[in-house]
Amino acid sequence: MNRIDLFKKDLESKKAVKIIAGIDNFDKESVKNVVTAAEIGGAGAVDICYDKEIIKMVKDMTSLPVFVSSIVPEELADAVKLGADAIEVGNFDVLYKKGKRFNANQVLEIVNRTLELLQGQKTFICVTVPGHIDISEQVSLAMKLEEMGIDLIQTEGAATVTPSKAGARGLLQTAEVSISNTIELVRNVSIPVMTASGITTTTAPLAFASGASAIGVGSCVNKLNSTIAMIAVVKSLVEAVNSKSNKQLSMV
Repeated sequence: MNRIDLFKKDLESKKAVKIIAGIDNFDKESVKNVVTAAEIGGAGAVDICYDKEIIKMVKDMTSLPVFVSSIVPEELADAVKLGADAIEVGNFDVLYKKGKRFNANQVLEIVNRTLELLQGQKTFICVTVPGHIDISEQVSLAMKLEEMGIDLIQTEGAATVTPSKAGARGLLQTAEVSISNTIELVRNVSIPVMTASGITTTTAPLAFASGASAIGVGSCVNKLNSTIAMIAVVKSLVEAVNSKSNKQLSMV
């Protein structure tokens, strides 16, 4: 069984946890700390930027499935050659902060070009559905991605929200859009949906309750200043997910 098959099993059990180092995080030490935390903390996968040296470093240091994120088809295709276990068109949130926006047609263009470059090579592909576009457009895009054979879609929405409250209420506000997008997409496609953007230990159970098969977690881990703190958060996330799974099993 290869690495990505283990992640697929977690998707089927609706308990997959992917830790995101950042599409724009080219700091090797930072990426190394995030990956270390993901592995020790019990996550199911890591998500890194496209950088040849970083991809090699991460592949050498972890047994976890390695996702490589980019918005450049040539980089995504090359990442597969470099050993990426999965590729992702997305993790747009950090790019929004730089003034970039993506519509459905742009996402489809990136995906189509990537598939052309892969020339039929079987690769696990995840695509982020932009959280800022109208929900009807999100659903339409997700359905087209499913028809194209995409393996996983990821929701987002935190970049569209400015929390007005502190504490738990603020965390809920941040994750609300991504979770509501998850509900709509799960209703309309049969491929797995991963909820990302604004997900924390507080909101992770809500994502799975909304039908998600996975969560993608970035800033609440990769913005921390120590590996120990990162490990603690990852463990808390995994425990929250496993607790949810155990409760469901006890009800069967």
